[in-house]
Amino acid sequence: MRVTALGGLGEIGRNMTVFEIDGKLLVVDCGVLFPEDHQPGIDVILADFTSIRDRLKDIVAIVLTHGHEDHIGGVPYLLKERADIPVIGSELTLAFIEAKLKEHRIRPRTVHVEAGDTHQAGPFELELVAVNHSIPGGLAVAIRTRAGLVLHTGDFKMDQFPLDQRITDLRHFARLGEEGVDLFLTDSTNAEVAGFTTSERELTPAIDHVFDTAPRRIIVSSFASHVHRIQQVLDAAHAHGRKVAFVGRSMVRNMGIARDLGYLTIPRGLVVDAKKLDSMPDNKVTLICTGSQGEPMAALSRMANGDHQIQVNEGDTFLLASSLIPGNESAIYGLINKLTDLGANVVHKGNAKVHVSGHASAGELVYCYNIVKPRNVMPVHGEAKHLRANAELAVKTGVPEDRVIIGRDGVTVDLVNGIAKISGQVPAGLVYVDGQTVGRATEDTLKERRLLREGGIITVLALVDPTTNLLAEPLEFISRGFVHDDHTFDGASAEVEKALERAAGDRVQDVEKLEGVISNAVSRYIQRTYRREPVVIAIVVDA
Repeated sequence: MRVTALGGLGEIGRNMTVFEIDGKLLVVDCGVLFPEDHQPGIDVILADFTSIRDRLKDIVAIVLTHGHEDHIGGVPYLLKERADIPVIGSELTLAFIEAKLKEHRIRPRTVHVEAGDTHQAGPFELELVAVNHSIPGGLAVAIRTRAGLVLHTGDFKMDQFPLDQRITDLRHFARLGEEGVDLFLTDSTNAEVAGFTTSERELTPAIDHVFDTAPRRIIVSSFASHVHRIQQVLDAAHAHGRKVAFVGRSMVRNMGIARDLGYLTIPRGLVVDAKKLDSMPDNKVTLICTGSQGEPMAALSRMANGDHQIQVNEGDTFLLASSLIPGNESAIYGLINKLTDLGANVVHKGNAKVHVSGHASAGELVYCYNIVKPRNVMPVHGEAKHLRANAELAVKTGVPEDRVIIGRDGVTVDLVNGIAKISGQVPAGLVYVDGQTVGRATEDTLKERRLLREGGIITVLALVDPTTNLLAEPLEFISRGFVHDDHTFDGASAEVEKALERAAGDRVQDVEKLEGVISNAVSRYIQRTYRREPVVIAIVVDA
């Protein structure tokens, strides 16, 4: 059996793993990665489907371990290439993906499974195992083939007092261990954190304290799929006599789904339309919105920037009930500072116990290794440091070092005769979703956008004599975002004249090449003289 990691190795997000045997493919998760500050204009980032694009007909199913965006967000883009691939998942996971696919006008073939079920997908026999995470319905998946037994944990932790009473089924893990797990793919996100992850229930006092002390409105920001945390906020609001409104399309949609399926308990009359809150006293109001990662288009960022219908007032309390995803720190702290400047009190993980991780810490991972006793281990879901920390834990529990595989996106691992080894590499670059386009934005595109953002743009209009290829009139410079005065470009004109004389001597006559000569000359001059790197565009017009 071949295992190909198309995402989630060396990054937090974009989780996608492909299993292959007898010419058939099984996809486990198909998520997205959220852009960082150096990727302006990008909506989300997908895994690279290049290695499976010519084999879409061989995919027998997509198995979704749970409903977070970093595990399901890429499904619409894969189904656009072949819409009838069966999608397997638990009730809430399928409900979330069906709502998402409806927006893409895709009607999926879904297969509802629950913990303890088995399902045959081509040559793969799937056995689903209950795991606890920060969203209901999390599943690990055991994959049986003639090559051996693989256990993929998905995202999980071992909360012994979960809000929904659904614990990670360690007895099931142990039974699989007794059968013999040939390859164990384990969540690495918290592998560097000692001990055990704090229980969700331990957050209740801190959330209650916010509701006890907030003098005016409370605005809570969370992931739109974090049902457990939203339930805690709803319970606190109800206990303190506050009404609640959901803000943001994805938040309204997902919480409606969770309520309808019974995963979210909402007392009658607690949740109202946001417009109705305008007539209520501020100390009776709670808003729940998206944007806890500082996403520029999410409700929270727009509130902080003053371009949302909900205006931030002096004395409002903001509760950021989520973790800091690596790479988003600057955006989140910038958001906190903006809200503070507007007179709000901001409560977050750094100053109060208002969030716990959804991932197993080192103590839990070691516990699982000792129960499962896998023959081979492949840490997944994490940056390089997380993967290595997880690998070290496996070795400490007795897994031979040469049976622990630390891979990166695109790695292929072959399981043959009970031994797993790296066998190759497939394309696994970042695929950018830019509005309605997929994969057309490149690193060069982003470099130009960064230059535009940092250095501005200069357009050079050149009237050139077609017989001599020299300037017929003085250059005209038009700039945006580049600081200049009437004499800034004097030296640039002289550089362009010299460059055109050299080009004429080399008999360069092509207009596009002449434009390149001019833009390069201006760029070099601006960089040398002003230490700036604007985007320079030259337009040559025959005189």
